[in-house]
Amino acid sequence: MTVNAVEIENVTLHFPKQRNALKMLINIFRRRKDRFTALRDVSLTVKKGEILGIIGKNGSGKSTLLRIISGIYPADEGSCKAAGSISLLAGLGTGFSGHQTGRENAILYGSILGHGEDVMVSKLPEILEFSELGAFIHEPVRTYSSGMKARLGLAVATAIHPDILLIDEVLGVGDPQFKEKSKKRILDLVKTTGTVVLVSHSFGLMKDICDRLVFMHKGEIVDVGDPEEIIKLYYETTGS
Repeated sequence: MTVNAVEIENVTLHFPKQRNALKMLINIFRRRKDRFTALRDVSLTVKKGEILGIIGKNGSGKSTLLRIISGIYPADEGSCKAAGSISLLAGLGTGFSGHQTGRENAILYGSILGHGEDVMVSKLPEILEFSELGAFIHEPVRTYSSGMKARLGLAVATAIHPDILLIDEVLGVGDPQFKEKSKKRILDLVKTTGTVVLVSHSFGLMKDICDRLVFMHKGEIVDVGDPEEIIKLYYETTGS
């Protein structure tokens, strides 16, 4: 019997269009629905042990769907259930505190991902080796370049092997040498993780490692199936 790692049922998510607080308040009192629908009636199951890829143009809802699965965004309608621990690799290092050291941020970032301080301390040698930060691990993150922050973020995010790994376009960070190192690291992690959901524009990679692909367009799922067939449908539909 196949066990599902993720079950998404009729999920709809709206975002407000207005960012101005006063205008938003006026719209609330006037009962205006000034919002756009990021996801519309999305239903999807991810099998345990499956590598599932999600493709689509920018703004199609791919990253939003990952954040629904991770629990960052609650659905306005429908439900999402996930079985096991989850790690989301996206926007590496965006939550770092500039005044704290790389070491302190590694422990803090690990706690955000749901791991205790003792676990993260035990992982520090591995994090330091992969990030190649050397003595900079003891310096404030505000002194880091964007590449250094990305290396630290990826090192921390991949130090723990979750039950469900969500990857959102993180294979392109850093210099060419580190990009290749990052790709190998993530592919190794994919092999040892129970379930993977991957968002990427690298169709060659998706075709090589994914069991199925999901094609999303304007917040809806167009089709799910064999990677080659879904990629062909993507080109036929988008014309690019």
